[in-house]
Amino acid sequence: MATPEHMELFERKAVRMHRDRAAKTLDDHDFLFAEVADRLSERLGDIKRDFPLALDIGCHGGEIAKSLEQDGKRRGNIETLIQCDPSPAMTAKAHRETHGMGFRGVSFAADEEFLPIKPGVFDLVMSSLSLHWANDLPGALVQIRQSLKPDGFFLGAMLGEGTLQELRTALMAAEMEIEMGISPRTSPCATVQDVGSLLQRAGFALPVVDTETITVSYPDMFKLMHDLRGMGETGAISGRRKNFTRRDTMMRAAEIYLEKFEGRDDSGPGRIPATFDIMYIHAWAPHPDQQQPLKPGTAKVSLIDELAKKADTTNNGERD
Repeated sequence: MATPEHMELFERKAVRMHRDRAAKTLDDHDFLFAEVADRLSERLGDIKRDFPLALDIGCHGGEIAKSLEQDGKRRGNIETLIQCDPSPAMTAKAHRETHGMGFRGVSFAADEEFLPIKPGVFDLVMSSLSLHWANDLPGALVQIRQSLKPDGFFLGAMLGEGTLQELRTALMAAEMEIEMGISPRTSPCATVQDVGSLLQRAGFALPVVDTETITVSYPDMFKLMHDLRGMGETGAISGRRKNFTRRDTMMRAAEIYLEKFEGRDDSGPGRIPATFDIMYIHAWAPHPDQQQPLKPGTAKVSLIDELAKKADTTNNGERD
């Protein structure tokens, strides 16, 4: 049920259905999931800590589990990995794909907004390209924080506001031209500022959010849309148009996409870019031993005085 804190922006049943359908042929379309999982695992490798018990929220086909092994070593020294996803078909695939990799743990279907997890259980929670479908993102982040042990680590990746900006532009322009109106087709995504604020509201310590862009080259708009369907990432916005889009509208959108964006990613003539804006999230469950920022007014050294000293030293050096 919606609360005053959030709206039912997405049809969660549709999200599950799209993932169930995509699970059968995901291996042909999981390039983005695999790439972002690899980049998340690299970031985990930079944290000099062991995380014996970990949770993967929105596991898709088990891409995070596959990415954790490197040169015979397991990043984070994870011993037990619990995998969950809203789609039963995806969790079954993740279980099959990662069986025999040496992890203890289970895979089960669960909604990111209603995690059946006890508080203070996990050393690490990871989530890759799944939380952007949450209606109640603040509530999901609170549950993630509560599921962590004190000083537990949350490492996640979400699609950001620049994702599929070219497709959005082409579809909107074609609908305005052909049908004299627009309907929601691509999902809205949170901004870095949004996510940073929500992490603080959820009670995380030391939150950091940074972004990078992954650009994929396609021969045409229809191949991009085929991949999105194969990833289970097609539209699930509440109130979206349920009938098929007119053929002339789609053909015009493909023309506009090519006209406006052909070769923008230096991939050559006849190719179009698709932008995926990836936000990476690092945050910790609070612990008394963590480094704490000073309270305002408690500094023992004046920044103005220190800058003045530095200026004097620089000027003396220039004169000599």
